[in-house]
Amino acid sequence: MNGQCLKCGEGVVSPWLYCPHCGAAIPPEIQPQASAETQPQASPPEAKKTPVQGAFGGLLFGMLAVPILVIVGTLLCLTGLGAILGIPMILAAVLAPLLGPLIGIGALKGKCPWCGTAVSSVVNVPGFHCHACKKRIAIEKRRFVKGE
Repeated sequence: MNGQCLKCGEGVVSPWLYCPHCGAAIPPEIQPQASAETQPQASPPEAKKTPVQGAFGGLLFGMLAVPILVIVGTLLCLTGLGAILGIPMILAAVLAPLLGPLIGIGALKGKCPWCGTAVSSVVNVPGFHCHACKKRIAIEKRRFVKGE
């Protein structure tokens, strides 16, 4: 079904909301109705999955650093150096489990053997897919190789 622009009188076919000739808005009461063939199916947008790169690579570092920093920081607080060295060490102990994964300590980093895109992997996984070319990357002897 076709409508007509009120400003210039040109014919307007669905699904136009504005006249393609003069740019005037077409009121909803005279807008042409889209047929079942031309109307797009209403489907929710598909969520885009993002790879987590180096997610838990440094968690071990953070968990090992916590007791060391807390003990040393507490001992320094009992001496006269508490405000200078002890308190910052205790604060570092609180942030250490987050800092390791954040900067990717222990993560394997390199280039995709298929397309050359920079990739990183969590330690102790046999392989993964490249986020750019979607091809499989295997890990052998801490190096990226073409997977099957």
